[in-house]
Amino acid sequence: MESKDEKELNKILDAKDITTVFQPIVSLRDASIVGYEALSRGPEDSPLHLPVKLFHAAEIFGKTWELELLCRKKAIEKANKIDKNKLLFINVDPKIFKNENFKSGFTKDFLERNNISPDTIIFEITEKTAIEDYEDFRKALDNYVNQGYKIAIDDMGTGYSGLKTIMETRPHYIKIDISFIKDIDKDSFKQKLVKTFVMLGKSTNMNIIAEGIETENELAKLIELGVCSGQGYFLQRPSGTFLDISENVRATIIKYNKMKTNRFQFEKNCIGDIAKQNPDFPSVTSAKDVKRFFDTYNITGVCITNGGYPLGLMMQHNLDYVLATQYGISVFLKRPVSLVMDANPTIVDYNTSISEVSKIAMARDYKKIYDYVIVTKNNKYYGIVTIKDLLEYTLEFEKKHARNLNPLTGLPGNEIINKVLDNVIHSHNDFFVIYADLNNFKIYNDTYGFENGDKVLKLTAEIIEEQVSRCSMYNGFVGHIGGDDFVCVLENDIDKGRGLCKKIISKFNRKVLDFFNEKDKTNGYIESFDRKGNKDIFPLTSIALGCMYGNFSKFERVDDIGVCMSKIKKKAKKNRGSSYVICDINSNK
Repeated sequence: MESKDEKELNKILDAKDITTVFQPIVSLRDASIVGYEALSRGPEDSPLHLPVKLFHAAEIFGKTWELELLCRKKAIEKANKIDKNKLLFINVDPKIFKNENFKSGFTKDFLERNNISPDTIIFEITEKTAIEDYEDFRKALDNYVNQGYKIAIDDMGTGYSGLKTIMETRPHYIKIDISFIKDIDKDSFKQKLVKTFVMLGKSTNMNIIAEGIETENELAKLIELGVCSGQGYFLQRPSGTFLDISENVRATIIKYNKMKTNRFQFEKNCIGDIAKQNPDFPSVTSAKDVKRFFDTYNITGVCITNGGYPLGLMMQHNLDYVLATQYGISVFLKRPVSLVMDANPTIVDYNTSISEVSKIAMARDYKKIYDYVIVTKNNKYYGIVTIKDLLEYTLEFEKKHARNLNPLTGLPGNEIINKVLDNVIHSHNDFFVIYADLNNFKIYNDTYGFENGDKVLKLTAEIIEEQVSRCSMYNGFVGHIGGDDFVCVLENDIDKGRGLCKKIISKFNRKVLDFFNEKDKTNGYIESFDRKGNKDIFPLTSIALGCMYGNFSKFERVDDIGVCMSKIKKKAKKNRGSSYVICDINSNK
């Protein structure tokens, strides 16, 4: 006799009463829609409405295949209205994936009837069941990948979705489970884990998607960590059609990306800036045509694409090697170049930093060390970067950058400081600027020696850098004018600036004591000689912070800011011990 749930399940299957909803997957770089995940629901008035209950019942009563087939058909039929540039993520149980019936359900004819290309389908391998035989599963994967489908691992970090699954399947996408994303802005351990996934993704061409984003703070932290895409209720809830995100959410993503792009950087910083927009070749192009292109133009590598999406890389030396084999010309010359291309090239997003791309490129196998790097924009082919161009730019940047750094602390010197302050003058935003100076530092140098004095300067630089980084998630600048003078610039409000000053002073007062002997530390002063040679008592080294807050566009020149900051710093130095003075230039306080 059928149970209530079994009867309900059979009723749903017989009536094909499944509702498909779609949740957008959003680029966390430019707020565009990457694609949609198809999610299935039972009837609203059914006890099996929720997918967890629905699929659990199917598993218990041996109807998993029938339910999954129905869900896929419903999703594909409804998805024929999807933008052809968007991806469609379809959930698949690993056991079902290898089933011969599954293959027949995803023929090209079936997709063509619904106006969908395999290139836009992402099979999202769920963690419902373990993958028992990775070798057979890998063969099944290859069958689909070779047809243009892509693979995603769902719920990474939970259940059966572990590192072994990633290693064996080499997916195109990794979806990080909501348990890692919830409250990530408050959990440094989660941040380190997600950052590790991000670095893994960048070095292996796997796209990272954060699931379950529910707050603005979570979104901000994920953007900061470099996660490329996300989905969740904060971005958009699932719906019966292909909804875009709201203008407010779009503006929020753009805002945090602008903050992440530090306004105090003056060099090209993203790989897209140096990419060459060389032509790409469709995957059906013959090897003969690609060889003719290489022989005609001074280009030694091309991106192989399908519908604008990169599939692989064909380097000239690799093509020549294949054609030079015994039957190479007769077998491959007139056949599609996709048969001999590198199907796992280095692919990076337009906004990836040049330094990061350099690390990824240099970490490759020595056989591929000189291969081109493919650059994408909105997931489509944008251009290529040669290793020669990458090295030349990196070396030139390092030379220019090194000339402008303080040799002791490694912080930017006066030339860059002046550029930053000029940028501040020409901005219409409010900034918090700090001029930091050490009190009684000359006395310390005279008493303890210049080597220990240098150590105190390095300590000061480290404390200021650390606290500025914590206070300003993205935009903070610290420069070393010279000697014991430092400058900080933050795009922050006055209350956060005040809190920053207190933290710098607190940490400095605590840490600087390590650089005094027990006698001076106990006394709270140094006995030394003044400039006239008279023995005197001097307070221990402390820090003075002269601060200005507000809109600096009223200043005409950087020198004018310097004059004003010096006056405020002098006020701070008159106070006993470490202190700060803030001038609100918006209200002239």
